[in-house]
Amino acid sequence: MNGIQAATRLHLTKKNMTFGVPVQIVGLVAVISALIALIIWRAGGTPGSAEWITGARSNGGMAFGLLGFLVYLGVQSIATTFPFALTLGSTRKAFVGGTLVWAAVTSAYLAVIYAVLLLVELATDHWFASVYIFDVYYLGTGDLLILLPTVFLGSLSALTIGALFGASWARFGNRGPVFLGAGLAIGLLGLLALVLPSITGSVLDGFRLWWLAVAAVVIIAVSAVMTLLLLRSAVVR
Repeated sequence: MNGIQAATRLHLTKKNMTFGVPVQIVGLVAVISALIALIIWRAGGTPGSAEWITGARSNGGMAFGLLGFLVYLGVQSIATTFPFALTLGSTRKAFVGGTLVWAAVTSAYLAVIYAVLLLVELATDHWFASVYIFDVYYLGTGDLLILLPTVFLGSLSALTIGALFGASWARFGNRGPVFLGAGLAIGLLGLLALVLPSITGSVLDGFRLWWLAVAAVVIIAVSAVMTLLLLRSAVVR
């Protein structure tokens, strides 16, 4: 446990990357969303109308704007920190455990940030201008009980997938991420080819959000286990 705590603290020394940059990206996406709403208004849109609300709630900027950065953050959590952690005496298992705890802390932090900003958005009647940034379909349409797990599990999935790619680089060098990405793409396409023909309207009608939560937990668990397996035989460069 002490080794996991030490690895977690090592990651948390990168305070700006963990806590600062994500908030800056959130702010940038919010500004872009507001500018897009302004353009639509100037082009003849009617703020507050049913058509406006439907279109505004389709804004996926805040749901997807951070994903690329989070994957990168997960990659560098292994690629740049793993060698240093070993020189400090960390075991590979403790390092992976600490990395997972750090990813969970980061994801919880983002979930709280999103929740607070959603409450502000709702309290100000969407920033006094019918601008929908957090009250969108992808984040639960204003429901905190959906937004919190969505942001937490989505962020944690992105971070652990990034860590897996970082581990593949640590183990196999430049070829690792290429082969891993190709393998995941082929596997996903093959799975879709097998599953799609059997998906009926009744299955789609019975879709439940918790299915996505289960899928996210599986992705997180598999990514963490594979990261550990890859780092067990990785040579420190």
